[in-house]
Amino acid sequence: MWSNISAAPFLLTGFPGLEIFHPWISVSFFVIYVSILLSNGTLLFLIREDHTLHEPMYYFLAILAATDLGVTLTTMSTVLGVLWLDHRAISHGACHFQSYLIHSLSVVESGVLLVMAYDRFIAICNPLRYTSIFTIAKVMKIGLGVLIRGFILIVPIITTLSGFPYYKSHVLSHAFCLHQDVIKLACADITFNRLYPIVLVSLTSFLDSVLILTSYILILNSVMRIASVEEQAKALNTCVSHISCVLVFYVTVTGLTLIHRFGQYVPHVVHIIMSYIYFLFPPFMNPIIYSIKTKQIRNGINRLLSFHKI
Repeated sequence: MWSNISAAPFLLTGFPGLEIFHPWISVSFFVIYVSILLSNGTLLFLIREDHTLHEPMYYFLAILAATDLGVTLTTMSTVLGVLWLDHRAISHGACHFQSYLIHSLSVVESGVLLVMAYDRFIAICNPLRYTSIFTIAKVMKIGLGVLIRGFILIVPIITTLSGFPYYKSHVLSHAFCLHQDVIKLACADITFNRLYPIVLVSLTSFLDSVLILTSYILILNSVMRIASVEEQAKALNTCVSHISCVLVFYVTVTGLTLIHRFGQYVPHVVHIIMSYIYFLFPPFMNPIIYSIKTKQIRNGINRLLSFHKI
């Protein structure tokens, strides 16, 4: 058995069978990556510089934008390296670190969406206590807690992953490293690495989604008690952006999960496309959603553009 073990680098994979089109595909990915960097970077700049956006809701939005930037920067180098330069080799250490960042940031994003739902719940259901609950100090503590949760919970599976020997067949299925992809190549008992992610998903993404749904049921119940239809619409309008981002995130998560679980007979290229949609679609859409649906963000962008025209 040990003769089948190798310490050779992992090999990343682009779009099998479409290698001749990789340079053209890479142009599309480059445009998407640049768009994500510019839009989320602009959002962060606006929230920092525009004092009208110095509110808890926008601080949480800044954490979401920073998380999306983190995911984008984490995958961009290897994806473009494979598609543009056919640079497929990646060391075990670099692969494990990339996997750690990808999965940690996914947990962080889920946590941020939960916190933003709680923010909207307090703003609508208990507005008189909003400023006392979401002080700057508490916002910082909540943000730090979300980050710590995301980056600590992933440590156990990545630690065990880095200690495994691997088979000589070391070709990965994507142009970036995912735990579920790397673990298939491990020449060891992977029971813990199979079970822990199930528990982890149950305690993070699944629980977060249930709590988000519960918060909006309570919000809807509170809004329906408002006599004025205009006031009802105004209250719900403050939630539209967040609901849209939640749907974008969890629909892509669900789609990717279903493809991995029940898509044995689905072409492999569909699995690959779904993984890219999962990592690129939310970071691409989130700033667009907030720019279109949030008046304060639109006004900030207009002021920024007006300033540069002067």
